[in-house]
Amino acid sequence: MLGAQFGDEAKGKISDFLAAGARYVVRSGGGPNTGHTIGLPEGKVVLHQLACGVLRHGVTGISGPGMVIQPFKLEEELLELERRGLRRGEVVISERAHALLPIHEAEDAWEDELRAKKNPTAGLGTTRRGVGPAYEDRYGRWGIRFADLTRPAVLRERLELLYATKGHLANLLPVADLAGQLGEVATRLAPFIRATEPILWGAIEREEPILIEGAQSALLDVDFGTYPYVTSSHPTSAGALVGTGIPPTALDYAVGVAKAYTTRVGAGPFPTEDTGEQGEYLRRVGGERGATTGRPRRCGWLDLVLLRYVSRLNGFTSLAITKVDALGGLDEVPVCVQYVMPDGSTVRDLLPANADDLAKAQPVYENLAGWPEFHERLRGRVRREGAGALPLPLRRFLERIAEETRVPVEYVGYGPERDETICLPLTAPGHRPGLTAWSG
Repeated sequence: MLGAQFGDEAKGKISDFLAAGARYVVRSGGGPNTGHTIGLPEGKVVLHQLACGVLRHGVTGISGPGMVIQPFKLEEELLELERRGLRRGEVVISERAHALLPIHEAEDAWEDELRAKKNPTAGLGTTRRGVGPAYEDRYGRWGIRFADLTRPAVLRERLELLYATKGHLANLLPVADLAGQLGEVATRLAPFIRATEPILWGAIEREEPILIEGAQSALLDVDFGTYPYVTSSHPTSAGALVGTGIPPTALDYAVGVAKAYTTRVGAGPFPTEDTGEQGEYLRRVGGERGATTGRPRRCGWLDLVLLRYVSRLNGFTSLAITKVDALGGLDEVPVCVQYVMPDGSTVRDLLPANADDLAKAQPVYENLAGWPEFHERLRGRVRREGAGALPLPLRRFLERIAEETRVPVEYVGYGPERDETICLPLTAPGHRPGLTAWSG
């Protein structure tokens, strides 16, 4: 399960829905910069570093080896779930996941301020949760893994080496103090820290269902996204495999999650952004504020150019379209079907490598008929009757997405609650991954 836009597509809701049929749910990347919001009967839950499987009895939630995890905040997350009586599944933390430390949070702020000083327009708008610097140290081989946290001598040695690279940061906690704090939290987290590859390989052999829960989204991939306005990992189907240790041959399905419109947090090109009244309307009715930072999201219309691109990049076998209720009541719903570039050329299924080029793209819209508001009577009908109760204009909207992306829409989210998701019959044209000709 992967995000197909700029993030915040209600991946948590879809992951929780799919987790009902899973034995294991694995988070493959990211860290405390993500917030997966799930509406339970007991109230809203926001998970940052735990897989949503921990909310369901009989399911194991695994925070995988591709993650960078802040151990102190992880403990807070676990304690909050226990306080609310919502930690129902088993919790496992990969021993190969890297520890995100307070020094990474300090470095994140330092880097963002440096960019702004050098060029006021170069800021990335990061969450300042330390994720980028933690991945930098991971790939620079300065990092500390969870396997190191429970070995005091190794931890102290690794910390001293890491601190040697941070001379540009002021007011850091002394190494001895941080080592002591990490040792204490590691003692409490030790029962959860395990080798996760054998668990998942055994599950594959037993044909037990595994759900990979992606964080961030494909358009934020460090290589294939809107660089440099991206995250520091690979939130794609290929990256999900690397971040879990699951072999490619074991992957059966790849579900892409997209809103019925588009949002983005932070800086970066956004061709279909609406900065006027309609954009503000989408922000208001969609409750568009970041689950982690609380920042208002930039809002705009569904971009089929980018959705075609990420569908091919990830080999999506189906799509989940969320928040269709937020567009209910509009007379027309615009969708972007292509771009016109400054030189007059058109783009239909490619992300320009240069972010400035994407920022100059002019979207060409097709206006589709709107559908009624999702009042309680309609919601009740959809709960009881399923896809047949969806308004005809909404069905046509979903069919149009399938036609344009060549990927069937399999799931539809029409509200924030756990039971406000339905599964559709896969009658739309399918898309099979491969290097086949792509319609331009």
